[in-house]
Amino acid sequence: MRLTNFSDYALRVLMLAAARADRLITIEETAAVYGISRAHLMKVVNQLTRAGFLKAVRGRSGGLTLARAPGQINLGDVLRATEPDFALVECFTADNHCMLTPRCRLRGVLHEALSAFIVTVERYTLADLVLSPEDFGLQPAA
Repeated sequence: MRLTNFSDYALRVLMLAAARADRLITIEETAAVYGISRAHLMKVVNQLTRAGFLKAVRGRSGGLTLARAPGQINLGDVLRATEPDFALVECFTADNHCMLTPRCRLRGVLHEALSAFIVTVERYTLADLVLSPEDFGLQPAA
């Protein structure tokens, strides 16, 4: 199984925002820290804002901050908001055409594995991932 880059970047943005809880972060700063395209981060940030994980502050000295405390941001909720689906194989999709589906045992095994993944991720919040600004190669707050 592999998460999309979108979800990976979403988790990274939230981790940086949590590390910088003392101030707003910017898309430019985030792009520089991670070496990620600004345009792609805009899409990620917009989704996180719409989902209620980030709060955007407009204006000249604007930026982004967590919309909730890190302990209130469940990682399972973040992934459900950012992953398009969890279709590991064709038979998990609505347009399944696999001839083995009626008799296949693999589908059950993979469904069980996916369920275990989701249960595990749901046990954690952003608070479990918080790092210091120095861990990102940034200066601590003054």
